[in-house]
Amino acid sequence: MMDKAELQKLQDYLRRLFGNAGVTVKARPKLKDSAEVFIGDEFIGIISLDEEDGDRSYAFVMSILDIDLED
Repeated sequence: MMDKAELQKLQDYLRRLFGNAGVTVKARPKLKDSAEVFIGDEFIGIISLDEEDGDRSYAFVMSILDIDLED
């Protein structure tokens, strides 16, 4: 389960990584092992928690549509 403090750490990390203060990480209402990632109001992906052998890691999945590449 990801709590508010963990979501904040993930958000801070992604803001530093992408150099964008507009990145937000929000809890999902029904799923406690993943969070939604936004830049401004635009949904960009999902972060999923993986707990294996006492270790915690995260997978960030971002889908890119072909129409997004046409700019």
